[in-house]
Amino acid sequence: MTAFVLSDSRAMLGRNLRRMRHAPGLFVITMTMPVTMLLFFGYVFGSAMVVADGGYRAYLVPGLLVATAVNGVMTAMLASAQDCQRGVMDRFRTLPMSRFAIPAGQTASDVLLAALGLVPLVLCGLAVGWRIEGGPAGAAGAFALLLLFRLATAWTGHYIGLLVGTEEAAGQLGAATFMLPLLSNAYVPTDGMPGWLRTVAEWNPISAVVTACRDLFGNGGPAADVSWPVAHPVLASVGWCVLLLAVFVPLTVRRYGRDSA
Repeated sequence: MTAFVLSDSRAMLGRNLRRMRHAPGLFVITMTMPVTMLLFFGYVFGSAMVVADGGYRAYLVPGLLVATAVNGVMTAMLASAQDCQRGVMDRFRTLPMSRFAIPAGQTASDVLLAALGLVPLVLCGLAVGWRIEGGPAGAAGAFALLLLFRLATAWTGHYIGLLVGTEEAAGQLGAATFMLPLLSNAYVPTDGMPGWLRTVAEWNPISAVVTACRDLFGNGGPAADVSWPVAHPVLASVGWCVLLLAVFVPLTVRRYGRDSA
């Protein structure tokens, strides 16, 4: 049974990788958009930003790395909604395939694309002054956490895409996901926010992952007098990822199976 699921998942992974080859625009946007945001935020707003540890661009890079991972919600949602609207999912349901394998293959391809997308952002970050100061083990842990978070957000996006079922609705919801990093410490510190907004931002899972990456990269740890997730960022980040996967993996598989009934 396990071999059957793995075989089907590999088949779906191959299908999605071939699909990306015929959609070069998606690949180009994945590679260039984070770099564009780094240059825009870092140089347009950077002169007006003052942070405690180092320059603003060094502060910004881990936030953009996590924001790139959060885009898994949008890309997975659009892919699932597109397959639903075009009848691809209906054709998959007629095949003797594992119901888990289809979203699993899609999320695996999404994580692989995200891993490639981290490369130009990291190189550009190094070029503008960001440094990895936490050692190889810390850096490996940070990148592993980024990919785990991308996996969790991709499963979340696939469920939403199956739920809405149309490209138009998924596109409108996808645009709203750009707001998620803004309500966190990805771009600006939370200590200057009003009390209620600071609480919302610090309990945003993105804030925990961003703080964990900054800590693991050696770019500064959590500040004093912060909410529990930001005070214990690595533990909270892993917990958020496990929670998202525990909720949305079974929901996605169940939704797919229900729609096939």
